[in-house]
Amino acid sequence: MTSVVVVGSGIAGLAAALHAAADGCRVTVVTKDTLGLANTRFAQGGIAGVLFADDSVDAHVRDTLAAGAGLADPAAVRVLATEGPERIRELVALGVGFDRDADGVFVKGLEAAHSYPRVVHAGGDATGLEIERALVARVRAADIAVIEHAFLADLVGSARRVTGVDLVRDHHLTPTAVRLEADAVVLATGGIGRLYAHTTNPPAATGDGIAAALRIGAAVSDLEFVQFHPTVLAGGDGFLVSEAVRGEGATLVDENGRRFAFDAHPDGELAPRDVVARAIVARMAAQDGRPVFLDATGVRPTPEATAAFLAARFPTIDAAVRARGGDWARERIAVTPAAHYLMGGVDTDLYGRTSVPGLYAVGEAARTGVHGANRLASNSLLEGAVFGARAGDAVAGDARGSWPASAPAAPAQPTRAPATDAAAVAVREPFSRAALQRTMWADAGVQRDAVGLSRAAASLAAWHATAPAPVTVTEREDQNLLLVAERLVAAALAREESVGAHFRCDAARFRCDAAPDSPASRDPAFEGAA
Repeated sequence: MTSVVVVGSGIAGLAAALHAAADGCRVTVVTKDTLGLANTRFAQGGIAGVLFADDSVDAHVRDTLAAGAGLADPAAVRVLATEGPERIRELVALGVGFDRDADGVFVKGLEAAHSYPRVVHAGGDATGLEIERALVARVRAADIAVIEHAFLADLVGSARRVTGVDLVRDHHLTPTAVRLEADAVVLATGGIGRLYAHTTNPPAATGDGIAAALRIGAAVSDLEFVQFHPTVLAGGDGFLVSEAVRGEGATLVDENGRRFAFDAHPDGELAPRDVVARAIVARMAAQDGRPVFLDATGVRPTPEATAAFLAARFPTIDAAVRARGGDWARERIAVTPAAHYLMGGVDTDLYGRTSVPGLYAVGEAARTGVHGANRLASNSLLEGAVFGARAGDAVAGDARGSWPASAPAAPAQPTRAPATDAAAVAVREPFSRAALQRTMWADAGVQRDAVGLSRAAASLAAWHATAPAPVTVTEREDQNLLLVAERLVAAALAREESVGAHFRCDAARFRCDAAPDSPASRDPAFEGAA
């Protein structure tokens, strides 16, 4: 029987685990925290899919390719849009309760850069939580072993083949080193949000799987493409306000009440996320770093109707706003951008295979090619479901020798920043995670240029050269963040043009409205944020 270790417990990892188990594999799911505490549970907006007769796969493909700014893989996008409806129906069969109208039809939602309202949601704005609940329940009921509170220390094997994982178990109590041998390992460890000072990601998003893949020699690419969500509650813990709120009619205004997003794009608030995020940064710079506002007061004719609608459609956000003393049915709420999603990751083929035999990657840890330079809203949960299922099936098929053979494209990626004449300076402070996060936010954030990226590269190289061998799990996480940061900055320096979420202010035809050390970079609204 083929043994499979799935590292990560979000939608992609659990889909892979369930499919591999159904195909006869012996599956163990390893999770850094408890089984249900993955980034998936925080996804608000919904999951995109062609579920309505007046929509089409071709339209979803076009929208996804357009958002990807010419760098998405058409074959991968076609797989995503074609198999997406089946995966959503599978989620329904697993017990996910998507919202329906009085006739039992899925409630449609429109999000930015979609040409059709094809986003379905659950619990209003608790889609990820509902999906995670259903998948965890099914995994608990299946013949799948689960190891909680286990940190991925490293992959076992070499670039010729992965043969297992080294873990640190019970790392919050008495750490114990454990080795699990396996015929296949599936990385489903999520993204790198904690690389930045301001993020929507949970504390576990420290790039552990990507860093482990890099250390063993797997191909990794497109790390420069980091999506910054435009609307996060200013201050506090970076609570995301779903794009679906703008899809329902909420607007973005500056401190004078002016809708400024149309200055950047004809679609205004519903332009692609990178455009909206840069428009906010520019407006904040013009306001000496003060945040802009999301105005949802007019989504219904009266304040009373608006309050009822917001509470019913967005109960999670409504509760968060009110917990902070706000009443968004009657007043504007302050918002700012934050790091949200990584488009790049470990290179895979269309079945989750990486360049290292025995190693698979799915979800945000993977670079499947579906997102290109910028992810289309609500395609992340869909990618996890589609390619998680494909990887789970492929593990079993590969063991039998009956699965289609292919190899992931492996674009050449710089391992260190290229030499530059820009003003790269020595480290300004000793290494700490906070110092790393501030450096990445200021110099490799929403807007970048050679000077800032070179400054970041110099700091990262100096920190790397003096870093002691990690002992604790926190130190291992820091090591992972630092490794991924070096690769990200090197890739951002090497890609000198602006494309998608990677915006180079010094590229031809572009300029920065807020330099790295401007008030917008020092955003006082984020003071004290995690």
